[in-house]
Amino acid sequence: MRVPLSWLREYVDLPATETGRDVQAKLISAGLEVETVEHLGADLKGPLVVGRVLTIEELEGFRKPIRFCTVDVGSANGTGEPQEIVCGARNFAVGDKVVVVLPGAVLPGGFAISARKTYGKVSHGMICSSDELGMGDDRTEGIIVLPPETETGKDAIELLELVDEVLDIAVTPDRGYCLSIRGVAREAATAYGLPLRDPALIDVPGPNAFGHPVRVSDPAGCDRFTARTVTGLNPDARSPIWLRRRLQKVGMRPISLAVDITNYVMMEIGQPLHAYDRSLVQGAIGVRRAEPGEKLTTLDGVTRTLDAEDLVITDERGPIGLAGVMGGADTEIGDHDDPGKATGDVVIEAAHFDAVSIARTARRHKLSSEASRRFERGVDPKAASAAAQRTVDLLVLLAGGTAEAGVTEVVAPGAPTTITIPADHPDKVAGMSYGRESVVRRLQEVGCDVYGQDELVVTVPSWRPDLTDPNDLAEEVIRLEGYENLPTTLPRPPAGRGLTHRQRLHRRVGRALAGAGYVEAPGYPFLSEQVFDQLGLEADDPARRVVKLTNPLSDEEPALRTSLLPGLLGALRRNDGRGSHDLALFETGLVFHPREEERTAVHPAVDRRPGAEELAALDAALPEQPRHVAVVLAGAREQSGWWGKGRPADWADAVEAARTVAGEAGAELTVRKGQYGPWHPGRCAELVVTEDGAERVVGHAGELHPRVVKTLGLPARTSAMELDLDVLERVGDDTPQAPGISTFPVATQDVALVVDAYVPAADVEAALREGAGELLESIRLFDVYDNAEQLGEGRKSLAYALRFRAGDRTLTVDEASAARDAAVALAGDRVGAVLRA
Repeated sequence: MRVPLSWLREYVDLPATETGRDVQAKLISAGLEVETVEHLGADLKGPLVVGRVLTIEELEGFRKPIRFCTVDVGSANGTGEPQEIVCGARNFAVGDKVVVVLPGAVLPGGFAISARKTYGKVSHGMICSSDELGMGDDRTEGIIVLPPETETGKDAIELLELVDEVLDIAVTPDRGYCLSIRGVAREAATAYGLPLRDPALIDVPGPNAFGHPVRVSDPAGCDRFTARTVTGLNPDARSPIWLRRRLQKVGMRPISLAVDITNYVMMEIGQPLHAYDRSLVQGAIGVRRAEPGEKLTTLDGVTRTLDAEDLVITDERGPIGLAGVMGGADTEIGDHDDPGKATGDVVIEAAHFDAVSIARTARRHKLSSEASRRFERGVDPKAASAAAQRTVDLLVLLAGGTAEAGVTEVVAPGAPTTITIPADHPDKVAGMSYGRESVVRRLQEVGCDVYGQDELVVTVPSWRPDLTDPNDLAEEVIRLEGYENLPTTLPRPPAGRGLTHRQRLHRRVGRALAGAGYVEAPGYPFLSEQVFDQLGLEADDPARRVVKLTNPLSDEEPALRTSLLPGLLGALRRNDGRGSHDLALFETGLVFHPREEERTAVHPAVDRRPGAEELAALDAALPEQPRHVAVVLAGAREQSGWWGKGRPADWADAVEAARTVAGEAGAELTVRKGQYGPWHPGRCAELVVTEDGAERVVGHAGELHPRVVKTLGLPARTSAMELDLDVLERVGDDTPQAPGISTFPVATQDVALVVDAYVPAADVEAALREGAGELLESIRLFDVYDNAEQLGEGRKSLAYALRFRAGDRTLTVDEASAARDAAVALAGDRVGAVLRA
């Protein structure tokens, strides 16, 4: 909301010495977000005067039309003689009043004016356009032509109100009343302790039966509708300079007198209005919900298909406007450039619409307007009659119209909002003592009626629909007393509360992966269901069952993630596209799965901590949210250099990341061949743990399928891993164990076993481990060999290093050999392994 300081002073007698910066500081202290103060005309220097064009000579022989003019500027030039000026614009004629800048002046942007020779003539100044004076967009192309009655020689800086300060306020959704000069003036008056001249406090005639007929079929959507009629408007009347300038300063474009007046009153009082050409309205004006499929062409020229929830304004033909959003083209009032649409009689609409309905309509049609911005934040319903009267008065004053005696008001019955609040409630919220007198005084300054002693009964003013409960009133008291006066206290955490086991594991995993060279890349928990097709998931895959948001941040990503991979792979793609090709990223975060049985969430009270049953009910209504960990890799895993060759990242690195995570959780992780969704069928590891005596797949690791890599635009041979961290926490034992130090030596035995190529190395290792018995300390696969000439077709050799040690003696060679032979024998029985010759 842009607020000119000159306009604000009309309603609050601010001290003459107060600058825009001073007012900004006061309003910020009161809780408004005043972002900037714009100094209009700060670098403008006169003389800038009104001139009357005396003669125009067309200069020929140039590439563009040039005119040599003489202009009467009165005594502003010191001589009284006509001023000779060269000008290229053609939208003015002899006798027109124009704005002339004389030599010695400086225009906005530091553009100094002097007499200079151009096009064979000496130009003593300039005839100015609105752009050259920094007046903003008023659809005027070329020179400013002033009304004929403007006095020649008059100071144009004062006439056009070129010097001013404009406050730019970011109005939060709960402070909709500040989307008006009236609302900001109220805050300024309170901040300075000065009286407010409320522009809405004007005499308004009562309703009668002679006004334009109005039928409201949906009182829930429209609880108040005021209609007034003005006839006999001068079709040639134009908006006066002061009205146009005020609209320009608040960021609006002047259009035509009737429309400019409705916009002016909206910015002044905060009540959106609409003016209809009465000759184009057929029959009574109605308010109802749209019929599905109805069409309406709005003022922006777009034909829109209406929804059954849209609130519309109608006449006998059907919809003539989207209520609270934008009017229809069928009843449009013409502008200055369209004399064929000159309007003599208008009907003024000042209505109050349901905020939620208007907000949904504006979003549904992607049609945000100044009116909808105000209605969806809450408009003062009691200001409608005053706004209509103010509009009528201005039309009569500026366009020579006549206000008809008929006044139509349709009002749905309703009661003001009343809130009961203990007098010391703001004290408890703020942690300091204000006292009853201060609380009552501040609430009255907001506009509330307050009764009672220890228990206050507060009636909320009509312009503050955001005040609905005691905490809202407490906030008003606190902000007016000054946020800067609140004491700063540090909370005292209760003793004995630290990180939970889940939090500690989360941190350990993050540190371990960072230590292994991965970079954390947290992403947003939203995704598009299209990504499941890109990942190649089966149609019945459980990951496709998602929790959808009712009001998503983006319509393209309406669901909560069931996997961390889409976000991580997106980060990998973006970084690779920006030149970082050697990447290793990880993320730990929640994923979301819908519960089998949907439950409605309870609404706990806000004046106390929810009880155990309430918390349990809230948790039961939430989706399941297990914590996952995932990594993605691409490019070089080890860089080349003087130390030797580098190594590209591959599926084994993803598997090793899973082992690192399992080690931090103290879980026994089995790695075996698998096949799932985005992974390459021949390079995918299934990650398994044992829980309650049964095997459970907790994730996958390996190289992504080439089709997935191509679809997602990823680097070739991208690898990934994802694990359910909560399951690892349940099955693991991460109790710190001191390493055992034996005084007895280790006995090492190497074996090379030949197996079929399809046999997983994990199955061979499991057989060796079981067969070796309790003397086996560790086992490590150190070589894989698959020469078909030596081993045979479809065979491979796996070489393992087995370490044996006893805790009470030095093992003999025979004992170590016997353990090795037992291991080999069991591997032979289980997987058909034979010792390599």
